[in-house]
Amino acid sequence: MTVTVQGAATDEDADTAARAVANSPLVKTAVAGRDCNWGRIAAALGKCGVAFDQDDVSIDIMGMPVCREGLTVAFDEDEALRRFENPEITIWADLGAGSGSATAWTCNLTHDYVSINGDYRS
Repeated sequence: MTVTVQGAATDEDADTAARAVANSPLVKTAVAGRDCNWGRIAAALGKCGVAFDQDDVSIDIMGMPVCREGLTVAFDEDEALRRFENPEITIWADLGAGSGSATAWTCNLTHDYVSINGDYRS
């Protein structure tokens, strides 16, 4: 997954926000479940400590607008499922608070991954 945050007050704020989304287990499991749940992305942004107005936030998942100005945007679920077949999932968010930007990379979190690592003992 590639997570890009722009529109933060500073590049450091954008980095903090991008890492919060990239490291969120709820975002990772939504991606693994092929769910365009932008609320999980918004929650990660909201709890990361970066200042912004939620009414200014826009979010795209795989190039599909799913949130504009803090509100849901209707999207085609079938098209979203097709896009989730791509090997690289992209999440983009604009905080509407400035010109800072950053990108973070991560992977999704599948049931098998949790099982393998939950059963592993050293």
